[in-house]
Amino acid sequence: MRILLTGHQGYLGTVMATVLSAGGHEVVGLDSGLFADCVLGPSVDDAPGYAVDLRDVSAEMLEGIDAVAHLAALSNDPLGSLAPELTYDINHHASVRLARLAKDAGVRRFVYASTCSVYGASGGDELVNEDAPLRPVTPYAESKVRVEDDLVKLADGDFSPVFMRNATAFGFSPRLRADIVLNNLVGHAVLSGEVRVLSDGTPWRPLVHAEDIAEAFLRAIEAPRGAVHAKAFNVGTERNNVTVAEIAGEVAAAVPGAELLITGETGSDPRSYRVDFSRVRAALPGYDARWTVKAGADELVEAYRTYGLTKHDFERRFTRLARLSDRREAGTIDAELRP
Repeated sequence: MRILLTGHQGYLGTVMATVLSAGGHEVVGLDSGLFADCVLGPSVDDAPGYAVDLRDVSAEMLEGIDAVAHLAALSNDPLGSLAPELTYDINHHASVRLARLAKDAGVRRFVYASTCSVYGASGGDELVNEDAPLRPVTPYAESKVRVEDDLVKLADGDFSPVFMRNATAFGFSPRLRADIVLNNLVGHAVLSGEVRVLSDGTPWRPLVHAEDIAEAFLRAIEAPRGAVHAKAFNVGTERNNVTVAEIAGEVAAAVPGAELLITGETGSDPRSYRVDFSRVRAALPGYDARWTVKAGADELVEAYRTYGLTKHDFERRFTRLARLSDRREAGTIDAELRP
């Protein structure tokens, strides 16, 4: 198939482009390039595509496309809270507009990157499945809920939206993100010798490797319509339902000599949930997220050391909020985050 991959120059998109291509598909990228130069290690050979802001996509860009893998977004909670109006403009309105353009162009499958953060403060120790109440606690998660609601209304016999509620991503990508929990804790441990957790360590987090997310998208694109049409899927594995303290423990084990410090200074995070991933395994036979937190921590330690991660790059270049702040100060993007 010919697949339009939005956000192909991002953390997940860089990994997903490789997986989709290896699956025998033609990948067409679409990205504004905000983080295109945030590369750790060798340069990246990107798929051909469009250098355009998601808000400015035109109908012509969807012509001849069989499926869309939609990743492009303001991609974490601090960014969403900093500029909630931009979060809704980009993550919600521009995403729904893209889906309408895709439907009008005859695209049959639209696979959307949602998030397990839609469950928010789920409460209790029960595993939450896709039918659980949605309790988003940030503008980022709220924008994802709104897109899911609007895309369901577009579904019909010719257009199948699919909602991939990804667990918190981890693992190495050539376009690194240092502001997600495992990647961040490993970076601090490698650079400072400390694994520092500011919360009390008790919140539950479901984690999933970037490669396992990409594999789930590939299978959702290829799946029979009846298996995925207008359905939501939690993407991850129950093995990686872990507390923040357990994540920190795996990091300390991966970096010999690192000191583990759980300070508790910020208290307990209200975002705490454990997730059931059985539906995605049932719908996509043969799929099972294979990466463990331990294996991901070991992978990141090796990559950070091999490619010479520096403190400045870790704190500025590979941290989304800091990177956008630096680009705005340098005048390379405007107040609306357009290049």
